[in-house]
Amino acid sequence: MTKTIMTKAKLLTLSSIVFLTACGAGYKTTTDRTDEPCGDSPRCVSTQDSREEFNLAPFKLAPDTNINQIETVALSFDNAEVAAIDDNYLRVEYTSSVFRYVDDMEVKIQDGELRVRSEARIGYYDFDVNRKRVEAFRAKLIETGLIIANP
Repeated sequence: MTKTIMTKAKLLTLSSIVFLTACGAGYKTTTDRTDEPCGDSPRCVSTQDSREEFNLAPFKLAPDTNINQIETVALSFDNAEVAAIDDNYLRVEYTSSVFRYVDDMEVKIQDGELRVRSEARIGYYDFDVNRKRVEAFRAKLIETGLIIANP
């Protein structure tokens, strides 16, 4: 009987942690945040943030690259869905398979570059998921000729 109570207590504790993590600090991005630096939690990367742990190298666009071509590459990743698209702006939501966490990747074409910002909506640390995804995104953009490899 004591073993059953301890198992239930562990299950309740684990469930509470997952629930509280999923509920805390979440938001639904509705505006263009590509020019904003990341906050202080290491769950975000950006071409516009000068701090080393958050900074992404610039994305120099090839001539005549447009947002629809960028969209095609962004949607080639698993669990991707367009949340917003405009003339020079795109926001894609990436949803994790297991816990259904959402990351927002925003890109904007400006002055011959692609501004990129990618952030987990919840939690403190994202285990570098956003950085890895953005660097894979960069590699695909280079492969397709949409950005220049070494600006």
